[in-house]
Amino acid sequence: MAVDIAALRGHFPSLDHGLAFFDGPGGTQTPRPVAAAIAETLTGPLSNRGAVSASEQNAERAVTEFRAAYADLLGVPANGIVHGRSATQLTYDFSRHLAKEWRVGDEIVVSRLDHDANVRPWIQAADHTGVTVRWIDIDPETTELDLGSFQRALSDRTRLVAVTAASNVLGTKPPLRTIADLAHGVGALVYVDGVHYAAHSQVDVPALGADLFVCSPYKFLGPHCGVLAAAPELLETIAPDKLLPSTNAVPERFEFGTLPYELLAGATAAVDFLAGIDPGEGVSRRERLTRSLRSLHEHESVLRARIEDGLRSLGAAVIVHSKAADRTPTLLMSLDGRDAYEAQTHLAALKVVAPAGSFYAYEPFAALKLENPSLRVGLAPYNSAEDVDRLISGLASFLQA
Repeated sequence: MAVDIAALRGHFPSLDHGLAFFDGPGGTQTPRPVAAAIAETLTGPLSNRGAVSASEQNAERAVTEFRAAYADLLGVPANGIVHGRSATQLTYDFSRHLAKEWRVGDEIVVSRLDHDANVRPWIQAADHTGVTVRWIDIDPETTELDLGSFQRALSDRTRLVAVTAASNVLGTKPPLRTIADLAHGVGALVYVDGVHYAAHSQVDVPALGADLFVCSPYKFLGPHCGVLAAAPELLETIAPDKLLPSTNAVPERFEFGTLPYELLAGATAAVDFLAGIDPGEGVSRRERLTRSLRSLHEHESVLRARIEDGLRSLGAAVIVHSKAADRTPTLLMSLDGRDAYEAQTHLAALKVVAPAGSFYAYEPFAALKLENPSLRVGLAPYNSAEDVDRLISGLASFLQA
């Protein structure tokens, strides 16, 4: 199994500008088939969903195909797929839906490893309902979650555990199944931020132990939107506030207003594009995705090793904060006390895109006392060895300046 990187890169018009992109954790470039699907759907014919006219049928098809594609990607039934404007919006929505059943004396658990989108909505919902918030800490030596602190945080009053499947800044992938099993042992739901994880791993929501799992297609070559996956039976137990004429059917009752059919078509095209990178003999889309994503993982692992070797060659001037044994191809670093924004500007002049900041990871930066801003380097499927060499060369010239 292998990724034909030259052929893959040929699908991305933005690469024609000579830029080397290392901002994958913040969003990826768009291949032509995704853009074409958006344009073709938007230019129609297109109406609101229905079964009568061709324009209505096109809208209905966009929704049906979107749910089927993300069912294949995430390993849940199609009627367990909910569209949202973003993962943040979906998490805010579901924090409000679930908090309707919380009572004073209940508890929730959140993580110091998480993006703030999987922390603040839950804390705010707890504040509004008088629910106690407990924390899972980070081991500063390993940048892993401290499972001991998690076990101490759990009790028979715990209603929900919110945790990331992969840190968007450190790349750390916590032992999600272990966390889920412990949470389920006290009767708690597990809400998983899979935004960074889904961009680098084959997802099987039930196998991970997640009750509710969110991701963002624009992190893996699709348009800007969010997706929530859950068992339909669980969604049936959650009652959102909604407009009176709106359907009460799952999953539509969680989707407010007219859906963006063009974005759904683009998100579907992104899944199909991923499945076609190295499909092998796979018959089903899920089988093609499994093989293609495995090949992409191998490709990104080779490039990650190349980056790490290059950073080591720069000596003590580079301090890499990503230390977990199991992590994505994402590295957070400080540069010998130099300003990370200056490094970003220097690299940009060399047509290397590597952002500086704290990336909404408020809790990890505070818990680990990380320098803010820091430089983050993250891989995407279209990165090449030449991109990596340009990055390391650019960092070397910045440190020597």
